Amino acid sequence: MESVFEIIAEPNRRAILSLLVSSQQSVGEIERQLGMSQPSVSKHLRVLREAGFVECTVDAQRRLYRLKPGPLQEIDGWLAQFRRFWSAHVDALERHLDRMNQDRMDRFPAKEPTPTKKKKTARPKPRTDQGEKK
Repeated sequence: MESVFEIIAEPNRRAILSLLVSSQQSVGEIERQLGMSQPSVSKHLRVLREAGFVECTVDAQRRLYRLKPGPLQEIDGWLAQFRRFWSAHVDALERHLDRMNQDRMDRFPAKEPTPTKKKKTARPKPRTDQGEKK
């Protein structure tokens, strides 16, 4: 049996999981949206189902697949121990970007918008009947 990380390491399986985040999908819908063959989609869904990532319900002639949160929650739990490192780095980056933005504002203060002058439109000159003699 593959580990959960080996299962989600496969790009097509991740793409299928991403589709199932928004709603349940049939094999045909997944096939069309990802441009994969039906046998390939079915193979990946079988792996995801056996690993507990998805479950299937039958609706008339269609099998509808939807996410099961269990394995994803396990992965999330494992990643939690590393989030404090990410958070510290992201917070530091945010502070740095804020300082850069403030420095830019101090050096180049926003100018008041200058009023724009309206262009004069050329009016047609009145016609004079110079060629007529009375």
